Amino acid sequence: MLDSLIVPLFVTTDLPPEAELAEFGELLAGTARVLGDDGYEAFLVGRVFWLDRPVLPEQSPAAEGELRFAGMLGYLAASGAGHTTREVVRDVRRAIGQAVTGRYGDVGVAPAVFAIRDQDVRERTPELAIHVDTRDAAAELVSAARSYL
Repeated sequence: MLDSLIVPLFVTTDLPPEAELAEFGELLAGTARVLGDDGYEAFLVGRVFWLDRPVLPEQSPAAEGELRFAGMLGYLAASGAGHTTREVVRDVRRAIGQAVTGRYGDVGVAPAVFAIRDQDVRERTPELAIHVDTRDAAAELVSAARSYL
């Protein structure tokens, strides 16, 4: 069994109104292949969803050009010994920030990436969220992270 660290994550960011949620999820998952300056392998599994503001009947819908707020709750498995949660979150935050900016341009603020409680992932993931995971990751990392789902 591969030595790995499992980190429950919450990721949020603004996206352009034309952004597709599934594509955003694939982008996040793809950032986790290799992390950090030392180049350690990682695997991200989770679910993406929109966090748009609720619109009450007496309110007007969001403006056509208004940014949309997206989120992901899931687990990141990082390979190898010696990693701390703080280091892994820092590395995945940097990777996700670069990927989102590269794909969508400057949307005003960098994505927020937080380590959260395992229980929060299970309790707060919406039922209709879209499943995403890192393709072609090490089988041991896949097994380790999926056991938390």
